Amino acid sequence: MNDNLKTWQRNAAAQTERILQERLPESIAVPNKLHEAMRYCALGGGKRLRPMLVWAAAELGDSVQAACEAAVAAVECIHVYSLVHDDLPAMDNDSLRRGKPTCHIRFDEATALLAGDALQTRAFELLSRELPDFPAERQLRMIAALARAAGSLGMAGGQAIDLEHVGKNMTQKQLEQMHGLKTGALIRAAVFLGGLSCPDLPDKYLDCLERYATPLGLAFQVIDDVLDCEADTATLGKTAGKDTEADKPTYVKLLGLNEARRYAESLVKQSVGALKNFDSRADRLRELAEFTVSRTY
Repeated sequence: MNDNLKTWQRNAAAQTERILQERLPESIAVPNKLHEAMRYCALGGGKRLRPMLVWAAAELGDSVQAACEAAVAAVECIHVYSLVHDDLPAMDNDSLRRGKPTCHIRFDEATALLAGDALQTRAFELLSRELPDFPAERQLRMIAALARAAGSLGMAGGQAIDLEHVGKNMTQKQLEQMHGLKTGALIRAAVFLGGLSCPDLPDKYLDCLERYATPLGLAFQVIDDVLDCEADTATLGKTAGKDTEADKPTYVKLLGLNEARRYAESLVKQSVGALKNFDSRADRLRELAEFTVSRTY
């Protein structure tokens, strides 16, 4: 990864942290424990890849800052909610996330469930607030895109398919369908929301962003499966080898380690190729795609 991208990522992560700090309820507000749990899960950790994709896509046009910031906060709230619920005993039953105890371990199951619920609804509250000088039609499209990505035709649906196939074999097509929903839907939404924050960006370019984000979402999951086998718990910030232990279908299990990496690289080439009609303003999106396969956590 080049130094320029590292600096940009640090700045984007810092901006995201500031926005979340400002937009999440303070822990001193009643109900204190719930608000403390929400902030515990959302602040001070994670790759912040999805917010970075919002920031990067927003560089393609004349983005309205307030709309972009609302999208950044909303996308990350949805992502964190999904992690909190995924870690619950009824789902993946994990005890470590982002290098610290998971929400239900740090607090309790009921609080974790409510924290996830509250983060999800907070996302739509933030995205639906008045945005001066931003087209209402554009804002409605942002809300609809995020709702679809989070629901049964997106993340929740992908998680349901995942749970149904523990201990079972899946074809590559089935695996891609599952992860296109569970992981890819929110990645697509992040890129799309960043593009929508630019009122001057026409739909034909938004379609290009869809073609960029779809293989990128799959590549991200393929590398997640590889890292689950190759990296240690300290590096990942979550329990290494968890999917193998749970006998979940993965790309490594289906294709083998080396072939899975090659497949991820081919997906990134597809992703970057979809940006051929964009000039240097799309360079951050190109670099983030390359980062997806070169990352170590």
